[in-house]
Amino acid sequence: MAKEDFVRHRQPWKSEELAKLRTLAAKGMGLKAIAKALTRSEESVQERAKTDGIGIAKLR
Repeated sequence: MAKEDFVRHRQPWKSEELAKLRTLAAKGMGLKAIAKALTRSEESVQERAKTDGIGIAKLR
């Protein structure tokens, strides 16, 4: 199977994870730190933050 054919399965966000994302972003943590704390990819965290209108301090 070619790399282009691979589709990564995304887990839906739980309400606890969203609350934690909002809390960590409010504390001024950066994208890398938030992604590590939530055990999600930086892209996933960045996408969700944009969707919910959450500002992250050090967004790359």
